[in-house]
Amino acid sequence: MQNLNPINYISPEIHAQDVARIFSASWQLIGAAERLAQRGDYIATEIAGNKVFVVRTRSGLRAFRNVCRHRGARLLPEGSGRCSTIRCPYHQWVWGEDGSLLNVPWWGDDADFRMEDWALEEISLHVWRGLLFVALAPSGPFEAQLGALADEIADEPVESYRWMREERLVFDANWKLYTDNFVEGYHIPGIHPEFHRAIEFERFETVALEGMVRMSAPPRPGLFYRGKWMWMWPNWTLSLFAGGINTSRINPIDHRRTELIYNFYFEDTSEEGAAARDKIVEDNLAVVREDFEVCLETQKNYESGGYRAGPLSPRHEQGVAYFQELLRGVGAQ
Repeated sequence: MQNLNPINYISPEIHAQDVARIFSASWQLIGAAERLAQRGDYIATEIAGNKVFVVRTRSGLRAFRNVCRHRGARLLPEGSGRCSTIRCPYHQWVWGEDGSLLNVPWWGDDADFRMEDWALEEISLHVWRGLLFVALAPSGPFEAQLGALADEIADEPVESYRWMREERLVFDANWKLYTDNFVEGYHIPGIHPEFHRAIEFERFETVALEGMVRMSAPPRPGLFYRGKWMWMWPNWTLSLFAGGINTSRINPIDHRRTELIYNFYFEDTSEEGAAARDKIVEDNLAVVREDFEVCLETQKNYESGGYRAGPLSPRHEQGVAYFQELLRGVGAQ
């Protein structure tokens, strides 16, 4: 097994292909559906530069491109909020919650202009076990992409956990480089020494399944993780910790910058448990941040031309090999 050619991590042209072939065609995790409990509640975000939002309407959840049909402005700021109508801040066009155009102020006489021609562009939406996914132009049904995860966490009481917090982290490396890092435990002794001491590393196991990679290791007493970490094609993760789970979406900003959007879900939502929840979140994020420097410096080496593709460990880098196999299936070199 051999690592991908570094051109796949540094080329703007290949990144544009990733956006078209992977991110536009796949189901993308947006967050917790429970955050959109009241009519008008929305979440606005980006999928590899494509602006989208999901809103609770009278008839249920709807998802749209966050793009004005007039001149392409952003309609809703990234984040969450509540709105009764959707008003473009640029020229004040107004859409209803169903995406229909309601008002075009100061337009003038135009016999050819028809309001019904300029509804917002709706995109596909799916809710699975309380998690909200959207797709710009899905290449297949959600269940096909979900793969082995449904059986893997069938007994995990996901619906009983309540969303409590979202965190966003940004770093200067390609999204594929960070994913290579996530789907292997080989780097744990060198990059995460405290984490290494907190698990039985000799029993660390990486298994590639349909559409996912499962990593597991018995935790030692005191570790907040429960010893199972999962990555799902193409770019989201789910990890278990004491009293809850976290998810992340590995979202490319461009060909050499990535954001991680983490959401944390807990069984205990009491005020008394706030300090314990905060510690779990901060401990999780501390481990994540430890990966940034090695990813950033590896990115520089790829860009310098000083690295040629090397071998992959058959024991610890099965997840890397599987991820890269899927990438080759959509055109990676």
